[in-house]
Amino acid sequence: MGERATVIVDFPLRGEWVAYHTPAERVPSHGTDQLGQRYAYDFVRIDGDRPGWMLCRGSIWRYVILGAPLETFYAWGAPIHAPFSGTVVVARDGWPEREYLHPVRDLGVVLKNALTFREDRPNALQTVLGNHLVLAMQGADVYALVAHARTGSIRVEEGEQVTGGDHIADVGHSGNSTAPHLHFHLMDGPSVLKASGVPCAFRSYEALRDGGWALVVNGIPAKREFIRHAA
Repeated sequence: MGERATVIVDFPLRGEWVAYHTPAERVPSHGTDQLGQRYAYDFVRIDGDRPGWMLCRGSIWRYVILGAPLETFYAWGAPIHAPFSGTVVVARDGWPEREYLHPVRDLGVVLKNALTFREDRPNALQTVLGNHLVLAMQGADVYALVAHARTGSIRVEEGEQVTGGDHIADVGHSGNSTAPHLHFHLMDGPSVLKASGVPCAFRSYEALRDGGWALVVNGIPAKREFIRHAA
């Protein structure tokens, strides 16, 4: 069986973002096909006017040495929008976030969760995905996973119909997350444990190229490319 055709969906964020993990760089984009994430994206928000990859307000040295409060991170709390019209098939909320981040500690948590993951353990998926949604695309055998949402931010329920562009949750730091970000990918089934990844591109967005914003249609953001929603 050959690889499925690329599915085009709407970009699920507003404002300026950076594609940190993307299938434009490599496939599998996260180094594994597990959990349907062969073509997954991670989107982070940084201050493009400051040198280095500053994910939060304040001194980079303070973050590296002492850590930083969750609410100082630029991505945290940003709205996530439905990438297409369809049905909510999974909605999981209530998983706590670490309120104070430190890069070494958070990386250690991620590695521990990844190495000890077992499907049969209670709350196994939320340990990794945190607060998350699975949406079924209307009229197609395509499912979207939105992971690591802010605790208490999921605005939809299982069985609910959503329209593309609806505000469905907020970006957070729950589960296997080193800093607030959106993990997004498409799958061929509703079960994250059983599904395979589906190639995904975004219908339209703007990319920062040669000092200006250029419209991209049906594109796959490049590694560390600054992008924003195209109105």
